[in-house]
Amino acid sequence: MASKKVLGLTAATAALVLGLTACGGGEDGNGGGDSAGGGEAFQFGILYPQTGSLAFLGPPQLAGAEYAIQEINAAGGILGTEVPAPTQGDEAGDAAQANEAANSLVSDGVNAVIGAAASGMTQATYDTITGSQIVQCSGSNTAPDLTDIDDGGYYFRTAPSDLLSGPVMARKIVEDGHQSIAIVSRADDYGAGYAGGLQTELENLGAEVVANETYDPDTTTFSSVVSAVNDAEADAVALISFEEGAQVIAELLETGTEGDQLYITDGLNSPELGTSVNESDPEIVTGITGVAPGADNEAFNDSLAEFAPDLETFQFGPQVFDCVTVIALAAEAAGSIAPADYVAELPNVSAPEGTECTTFAECRDLLADGEEINYQGASGNIDFDDNGDPTSATFQIFHFGEEGYETLGFEEYSVNE
Repeated sequence: MASKKVLGLTAATAALVLGLTACGGGEDGNGGGDSAGGGEAFQFGILYPQTGSLAFLGPPQLAGAEYAIQEINAAGGILGTEVPAPTQGDEAGDAAQANEAANSLVSDGVNAVIGAAASGMTQATYDTITGSQIVQCSGSNTAPDLTDIDDGGYYFRTAPSDLLSGPVMARKIVEDGHQSIAIVSRADDYGAGYAGGLQTELENLGAEVVANETYDPDTTTFSSVVSAVNDAEADAVALISFEEGAQVIAELLETGTEGDQLYITDGLNSPELGTSVNESDPEIVTGITGVAPGADNEAFNDSLAEFAPDLETFQFGPQVFDCVTVIALAAEAAGSIAPADYVAELPNVSAPEGTECTTFAECRDLLADGEEINYQGASGNIDFDDNGDPTSATFQIFHFGEEGYETLGFEEYSVNE
């Protein structure tokens, strides 16, 4: 992972360099060098989609990370040292390129990696990152399979597993009066995990799943899936997809499905969905409802919009902000920027037994006074479990109404329910 740095060195020196890199930037875990304050700077890396099919998620992820760093620096930095701008890597929706970017971040000696955005890209990179004993925290990974990865305890996420998202969608579908449901999902970890949680909760609520169809994410035709849904004569359709879902929606609407029968996931949570489905008739999506991890935090969204006025969506911005902030607080609690030192503090600074606090400055001051803290994130409560997963989450119920895109409300869901 650090071959470029050790090229031409003696074997002994090369081994030393590799060992230091694997600890996340030297024996003290310093990835950023000295700052004006004289201490060692905490260097964040961010692995996010600058290109590829999920590039629309990139701007709010980067903005969330940079805004968190601004707030940390306004409060004096981590352990009194200013935090530099994050080192960036492009996951690009491609496993090989994502892992190359991860290797580059590790070689740069970062103290933590924020991302990847897509669950599949985290599957492709976590061994490179956490295997080097560097903390990795994603604000948008939702695949259930990530709960049990062999990460040595270095992987965390502030986005809820699809095992939490599925039940929220199921409740909304049944609440709207539907009892016969067809599920259409991507044939990948995201689709399988979400569909499984959705079907289980639908059946628990007394509804019937009359079709459960999957499709290859790389396909360009969806006629067979749409035909199967139409043959099932369901009174509602749940679509678990990314941007390719716009074409599925178009074909469903063309063959008789009504907008108020369609329910979609975070992969299609965009005010511009109508244009993607039918550029000449964007209002065709009127009636569609969706569920996505969200933040019932208007003040934060306003602040993020002021920080990054060109943002078109805030999706996962709050969750990424929380990744950066909770890592910073863990470093403060440990008194060290070395991942091996501060990783054990991540569950502690968000534990329900501590004093609730909502900003880096407030939480840091409580720690300095010797208090245990319970960081309440911009995205809601976190409370990491033993696998680094949040045990509760807030979900946005979004809708395409007569006036366009709107938020109907927010719903809290906990694994303890």
